[in-house]
Order: sequence, then structure tokens, then C-alpha cells
Amino acid sequence: MNHDFRTDAQVPLPAMQHERGCRCRLHSRRLFTGGLLAGAALPTLAREGVEVGKPSAMSKLVSADQVEKAAASQYQQMRQQAAQQKGLAPDDHPQLIRLRAVAKRIIPHTYEWNPRAQGWKWEVSLIGSSELNAFCMPGGKIAFYYGILSKLQLNDDEVAMIMGHEAAHALREHARERMGKTAATRIGAGALSALLGLGSAGDTLLNMGGQLLTLKFSREDESEADLIGIELAARAGYDPRAGVTLWQKMAEASKGAPPQFLSTHPTGPTRIRDIEANIPKVQGLYDRAERPAQRFGPPKPAAAAAKSSGG
Repeated sequence: MNHDFRTDAQVPLPAMQHERGCRCRLHSRRLFTGGLLAGAALPTLAREGVEVGKPSAMSKLVSADQVEKAAASQYQQMRQQAAQQKGLAPDDHPQLIRLRAVAKRIIPHTYEWNPRAQGWKWEVSLIGSSELNAFCMPGGKIAFYYGILSKLQLNDDEVAMIMGHEAAHALREHARERMGKTAATRIGAGALSALLGLGSAGDTLLNMGGQLLTLKFSREDESEADLIGIELAARAGYDPRAGVTLWQKMAEASKGAPPQFLSTHPTGPTRIRDIEANIPKVQGLYDRAERPAQRFGPPKPAAAAAKSSGG
């Protein structure tokens, strides 16, 4: 059924996602920073769950429609490149079915964070790469690499933690914000005016892709994604305590010859302590949430899979 699916494909990242130097919390050392833990630094929202500030006004310098259109195009290019290497999982692949089941539970809880999300064409892809990676592009374009599922042997709660975090970047429009900041500082007043009018300068900006998005997420952006991601997972019925086991696995993976993003952004006990400190904010949501009717297991470890197929 899935004999043609490779798990060692070399698929370039979309230009809008996770270039070298990315400080996404999936790849970075600390999950909840001291600034966020100081409750007085954040406005109190009249709602149950995590507390974050208002979205940056800089995102309004770039059209959301244009950003999402560019993301959709780059996402499809990535899928095509993966398919050419037989590294795009078919719809009946068990792990893709699993990822889409988790996404189906998380997505309805995203609308509160961004009204546009209700109109997004959410997509979930499984890329047959051995790398440890996952992302969600603007407009709800999610991708997981097979390596992060297989090497870390992620359970469903841990998958939901990652998916929630990555979706939060799209919901808070962090890429759009970074584009806006770049437009304001690099393009100049004249071109910026054209950009706001959605002229050719806007297309030029979006076509710059990776050059724009090699800018690092701010600490505030990353903290938002961490907090919102845990809440999304909890509301969807996934145990937020999985953030602890997830990063214990990440720490173990960083030993010896770590993946590139972990070698530059190591995990550690501080990150786990920060997660533990924030779990009470969403524990009640999880306690009342409906649990998934079906649970899925991770892929077989490479050695076991080879043994069962090789006979």
C-alpha cells in the first residue's frame, strides 16, 4: 500500500519556513521565557486559558491575502518536490491519517485566535524526510517530516503539542509581521506606499521569500506560539503535560551528533521547568475536553521496520 513512500527524501524547506537561524520554539532552547512568566507584563484577557498580548500592528503593512497566497504556492512546490522523490505520503499512509486526525481536533479551536482561520484551506502533509522538523505556513499549511515522528516516537499528545505550536505561528501571523517589519526598514517609504496599495512592490516583497524570512522570530512571537499551542492542544483533548515528555525526547536526540537545529538551540531542564510552570493555565481546559475517540501509535523504529519488511 505504501511501498513507494520513501522516508529519506531530501526536500528543501519552503522559503517561508524555518531557514537556518530560525528561532522557532520547536527548535530553540527555552519554551516559556521569564518575561511571559511575569504576569504583570501582559494584559489580562477575560477568558480562560493563556494570556498573550495583541498582535503586532506591523503585520498590517502587508496584505494577509498576499502572504497566504505566497505560502500556498510555496507549500505546493514543496509537495511537488517531495512527490518527485516519492517522499510525499499518500492519503492512506497510517501516519498521515494520524496527523490529519489530530489536526481535525485542533483546527476548530483556532478560530478564536484568528477569524481568518475559519476560511483557510487547511492542509496536512507528511514528508518522507529523516529530518526532525514540522511547520505550519500562513493559511494553515501544515507539514510534518517523517523523521520527527519516527526518531522521537511521538505519541498523539506530543504530536498535538508540536502541531498546536506551529499552527499558532500562522494564527498570530508572525511571518506576515516579519514581512511588515522588513518592508518598513528595507524598502523605503515610496515602495512601502506601493506595497500598501498592493502594487508590483507587494509582489516583489513576497517573491523575496527566504530572504525576508531569514529574520528571526522575536522572543514575544515564540512565547505566544508556545502558550497558544499548549492551549490549542488542551482544548482538543490532548494532555499538555506531553510538553515535558516531548522535550525530554528532544534533549535525548540532541546528544552525540544532534540535528542542526538542536545543535544550535539545545534543549535543557530550564525549558521543561517553564512548561511545567504553565501547565496549570490550561489543565482545566484539558480536564473538561472530550478525549479523542481513537488513539494512534508512532511509526515503528527504523530497525524494527526493516526487520518486519525484510523477513
